[in-house]
Amino acid sequence: MTPDHATAATFEPVPIVIARGDGIGPEIMDATLRVLEAAGARLAIEEIEIGEAVYARGVPGGIAPESLDAVRRTGVLLKAPITTPQGGGVKSLNVTIRKSLGLFANVRPCPSYAPFVPTRHPGMDVVIIRENEEDLYGGIEHRQTEDVVQCLKLITRPGCERIARYAFEYARAHGRRKVTVLTKDNIMKLTDGLFRRVAEEVAAEYPDIEHEHRIIDIGTALLADRPDEFDVVLTLNLYGDIVSDVAAQVAGSVGLAGTANIGASAAMFEAIHGSAPDIAGQDVANPSGLLLAAVQLLVHVGQGEVAARVHNAWLRTIEEGVHTADVHDPTSSRERVGTRAFADAVIARLGEEPRTLAAVAYADRAPIHVEVAARPAQRKAQVGVDVFLDVPDAVPDELGARLEGLAGPRLRLDMITNRGQTTYPGGVPETLCVDHHRCRFVAADGDVTTEEVLALLGRLAAADLPFIKTEGLFAFDGVEAFSRGQGR
Repeated sequence: MTPDHATAATFEPVPIVIARGDGIGPEIMDATLRVLEAAGARLAIEEIEIGEAVYARGVPGGIAPESLDAVRRTGVLLKAPITTPQGGGVKSLNVTIRKSLGLFANVRPCPSYAPFVPTRHPGMDVVIIRENEEDLYGGIEHRQTEDVVQCLKLITRPGCERIARYAFEYARAHGRRKVTVLTKDNIMKLTDGLFRRVAEEVAAEYPDIEHEHRIIDIGTALLADRPDEFDVVLTLNLYGDIVSDVAAQVAGSVGLAGTANIGASAAMFEAIHGSAPDIAGQDVANPSGLLLAAVQLLVHVGQGEVAARVHNAWLRTIEEGVHTADVHDPTSSRERVGTRAFADAVIARLGEEPRTLAAVAYADRAPIHVEVAARPAQRKAQVGVDVFLDVPDAVPDELGARLEGLAGPRLRLDMITNRGQTTYPGGVPETLCVDHHRCRFVAADGDVTTEEVLALLGRLAAADLPFIKTEGLFAFDGVEAFSRGQGR
């Protein structure tokens, strides 16, 4: 949602925070700010430090608490790329900011600029809307045995509904005709299945917007091959991260794409590319991604006229063949320029409109605000437990026989799986088994109590079968809510 300051008097400068970032970040931020100033953007800029220098001071998220407070206070951040150090204990700065401030919607326009930027798809005009907080990007990982590490994929119904409503509201507000949902629900039937199911429930409330679902693998292939068949793409966090880069590159170049991260009370705008330390300080980086992110920022804070002025000047620059090295092509470029000269070229064309590419106009529109509907509570009952054991070199039939005897009076061993594949009963010798066994115990009748689970764990520990973790098996309103083993 646009912060309150966006509704202030037209000539009041809007407080925003900027971060120059690492690598090429300071250069492209300088270029972007020069263009915004020349275009008449009314911004009161506060600067914070993020990235490598902050990591080096021992802040694992790459942003100090007082800097995060500044973004929270202003509600708007324009961020240049940063370098995330590799190694344990360091968390992604982008993920930290998105989750700390509830920036649940990632919005990435991916239009082509043909014939001035080469592409095989001159009619492409796709917007990727990506859920921005959940999925594997929760970063919840564990090493559980000598052989096995895990990463938890967490999907919530409120998270699914919020991003689905945002996507359909966005499509309606921007005159888009269709929303395509991409998931892998044929394999991840509960997590991706929930995302698809909620998206289809929301879609039913928007009869004016066409909707469809595609499996992520073929959907991505089609997006790369026939992007004209897509309009708005809605997908989960990890898929969206990948698909949006694919779409931006297919359109012409990742270096031209800006993105918005939108929440209920704050927003972050950034280029989608990295910090490119190998070319830092050489005046060759393309500032277009950050500049187009700043165009989204201006629209967000209610300065659509200035946003259009900047965007149209940029389009005119591109169609006149004034290009940086990353998009320079002998067939479509007239002049190869550096970072500063490209910003100068855009500034020189302020007030002009493109002659071949479509000129843009940004009408004032209400910010997109979505609500998650309240739902009646369901009856939750535990019907069993998965116990994960660390047992190297176990023979599945022998392990199964031991566990049968330890199950207890009201529990029975239902199956053992290894890496998801059923190994007992009825396993096959070709299955590669590691030291990580999921052992499913289910109630012979009725529900399972906490006391029964604890007693089972005690029997396993006494038998020198150390458990790594447990997962409760639940039914909601009588419907089982857990996956089966492969092969069952």
